[in-house]
Amino acid sequence: MYLGIDLGTSGVKAILMDGDQRIVAEASSRPLAVERPHRGWSEQHPHIWWDAVCEALDRLTASHPRELSAVRGIGLSGQMYGATMLDAADRPIRPAILWNDTRSTAECRLMEQREPDLRRIAGRRATPGVTAPKLIWMREHEPDNFARIRTVLLPKDYVRLRLTGEKVSDMADASGTLWMDVAARAWSDRLLASTGLDVSHMPRLVEGTEPAGTLLPGLADRWGMVNRPVVAGGGGDNACGACGSGIVEPGDGTVSLGTSGVLFVATSEARPSLDHAIETLCHAVPGVWHQMSVILSATSCLNWLASVLKRPAAELVRDLGEAPRPATGLLFLPFLDGCWSPQDDADIRGAFVGLEHGTDERALTFAVLQGVAFALNEAANGFRDNGARFDRLLGIGGGSRSPLWMSMVANALGVGIDIPSASELGAAFGAARLGLIAATNTPPSDVLKRPPIARSIEPDPALTESSGAAFEQWRALYAPVRAASAALRTRV
Repeated sequence: MYLGIDLGTSGVKAILMDGDQRIVAEASSRPLAVERPHRGWSEQHPHIWWDAVCEALDRLTASHPRELSAVRGIGLSGQMYGATMLDAADRPIRPAILWNDTRSTAECRLMEQREPDLRRIAGRRATPGVTAPKLIWMREHEPDNFARIRTVLLPKDYVRLRLTGEKVSDMADASGTLWMDVAARAWSDRLLASTGLDVSHMPRLVEGTEPAGTLLPGLADRWGMVNRPVVAGGGGDNACGACGSGIVEPGDGTVSLGTSGVLFVATSEARPSLDHAIETLCHAVPGVWHQMSVILSATSCLNWLASVLKRPAAELVRDLGEAPRPATGLLFLPFLDGCWSPQDDADIRGAFVGLEHGTDERALTFAVLQGVAFALNEAANGFRDNGARFDRLLGIGGGSRSPLWMSMVANALGVGIDIPSASELGAAFGAARLGLIAATNTPPSDVLKRPPIARSIEPDPALTESSGAAFEQWRALYAPVRAASAALRTRV
């Protein structure tokens, strides 16, 4: 048996998988709270992560003790970028600063001034979400806490420390910190120095498929495991999700419609994005990298509209039917939380343009779905400008269940989209797969297979023209909506 643990921002999910990659059991923790003491801040204390992991595994122990006793390998997945600062006794110094914390905008500019070659080394520009600028902020605003730092870990790697006693991170997750030379797959002394740290503050690096410690004896006893399982390097949630979907070969990619929208494409080399806020990261598989763009609000836009209209989101989409249709002139910019990628813009907010007396619920819903598709196309154009090539994408996430929405994405991006039939895809499943590889030394290509496909959606030549024209109108709205958003913010 193999165990996958995914530490999300809102909770922990654990799955048990057998050697044939069948899901035997799963368990989740209670929801995790996010603390927001000031505007733009987002924090969690690491002890709640550990409590949530123990809660999920205790539940598996109660429901499937025999299966859990046979675990040979454990894989870890987790929310990325969170700065977890430990003192000399490995105790958290303060709450971790999370991925969606935006306090360090000024520190991003400072970091790029200190290290002009940052984008080439790190594979991306500095943005407030990533780890390194958070430490510059801490050095300036909490100098006493900064002076106590002995180790900085990512969230899932703090869980690993509690599981194994080892300070280890994997290439995929660590490459998102802005402290790694992404092409060399190693810590960068220059980038660390720009934040007042050095390699002694960093965990040891391994590939996501490699062993990174073994479960502590007391924990193996607690969960009834006969042997002490190997704990794999694992990865950040997006890299593990790609492993769960079998997206590990260069040119493979996914388009995910979840709370956020994610475009993810595997590449054969580190390809820094110098002109767009697109991440170039190591994959969880050796010798592979990936590029990623995150649209902060995807299905969350639909859920927002549903809350305003006081109708279930699924019902709004169902009312539109499944048949593809031409683009609409009612345009929606889906930046309810700002824009993270391919433009780094914390000021812009969402907007409808083209409202009229005849606008009804169906028109609003269609515009929201279309707006998210256009935001993903803007990201796809950034990928292509940076040299990435992809002919087809795997459609995943809750939004992929809508044939209409997927047809909008296919027509906007001009690529075919395959919808998998497997329901177990996800970061916890990918983590369990990495646990299997680390425990058995099986070649990754033998484990990380693509799922069966339920249906395929191709671009419709009769609709791509109207989609392209509407996209150009949509893109032209960005600058004026951004200006209005920034002006309104200063007045509030």
